[in-house]
Amino acid sequence: MIKKGKGQELYEKAKTLIPGGTMLLSKRPEMHLPELWPSYYSAAKGITVTDLDGREYLDMYIMGIGPNTLGYGHPSVDAAVNQVISKGNMSTFNCPEEVQLAEKLVELHSWGEMVRFARSGGEANAIAIRIARAASGRDKVAICGYHGWHDWYMSANIADDSRLDGHLLPGLQPAGVPRALMGSTIPFSYNNLDEITEIIKSTPDLGVIKMEVTRNEDPKPGYLEGIRKLCNEHGIVLIFDECTSGFRETFGGIHLKYGVNPDMCMFGKALGNGYAITAVLGKKEIMEAAQKTFISSTFWTERIGPAADLAALEVMEQTKSWDFITTQGIKIRNGWRKLGEENNLVVNISGIPALSTYNLETPQWLEYKTFITQEMLKKGYLAGSSVYTCIKHTDKVIDDYLEQLEPIFKTIGSYYKNERDISELLEGPKSHGGFKRLN
Repeated sequence: MIKKGKGQELYEKAKTLIPGGTMLLSKRPEMHLPELWPSYYSAAKGITVTDLDGREYLDMYIMGIGPNTLGYGHPSVDAAVNQVISKGNMSTFNCPEEVQLAEKLVELHSWGEMVRFARSGGEANAIAIRIARAASGRDKVAICGYHGWHDWYMSANIADDSRLDGHLLPGLQPAGVPRALMGSTIPFSYNNLDEITEIIKSTPDLGVIKMEVTRNEDPKPGYLEGIRKLCNEHGIVLIFDECTSGFRETFGGIHLKYGVNPDMCMFGKALGNGYAITAVLGKKEIMEAAQKTFISSTFWTERIGPAADLAALEVMEQTKSWDFITTQGIKIRNGWRKLGEENNLVVNISGIPALSTYNLETPQWLEYKTFITQEMLKKGYLAGSSVYTCIKHTDKVIDDYLEQLEPIFKTIGSYYKNERDISELLEGPKSHGGFKRLN
């Protein structure tokens, strides 16, 4: 049995003080192990997370929801941040690091010329949309993927609240989003060039196409090239959202791998190794449209984010982190497949290797996922249906993880084969599979 502690108690209190309990949907305990997830940490280093009761867990899961490709608390990055703090993080002047960082990002992307910085992915997406609309002179936006929580994005769900189901989570309600924005954002399906072609034909005021380069599947041959060609022909600003994919398979945007350049690109999660920094990179003629509108925020000028990013990029370059985390992700995927084959379970895997996600082909998947998290927690692991790899996920760490997962898969295989309900082994409710209101 999992012993409840200070973390579970604090979360019950949090739900009375914070709507939804947490600031990030993906960190809600209900998404992992309802009523039993430790919820809060006292320390994090490498891949070890310590809860409020002093219990330590190895993070073979989502590593802070993706920012920490170098592991928690990398000494070089932390040292750069500590130096900034000792000298002063905020001033009436601007920090020189933002210029150095802009220069570095332009250097890594030959097509890019100018950069604006923010501190979260949603902000970066909103900045990019504002600039692109100003540059194109047109209001309509076509999107493919997850691009944050702001009104411009959520407006896609005003007429039909299922339109974004395939892009993030089912059931997202657009409450609070002005109905006047209805029709301003149009979702389209990935790898379907005919669909976006028809949208362009039927939407003469379409000025922007924003999309993730890849998320759960690779682009079909000619797909990204086709999107680029359509944008060129119709004067549409093409934005690649790489807040998640950037710096995980290449030293820069994953679009470099496919050889197709956008007009604008956003980077986020991996940039600062856990410190808040996001970037909007673009061509000069597009980015200068920022001067025709108002985009400004006090805390986009603080010094920690750019300093952390410069240090993190240096470590990435030294360790070739993108190659390592991709290789380790492939090893984990192979391990999942092997466990599935041994237990007659069909394992479906998606995402790029460094952001690997799996599920078992069964109607009881949420129950099985909850069981995996429950049993691995008992063994001292944070685990679920994903592993976001970092440079601390060594071969031994992965081998040990798969060894601990093996008997859990064996139990699931037995229950699946004998058509038994694994809910009888759960010590609490099953995890949530999408957006669900919390009181």
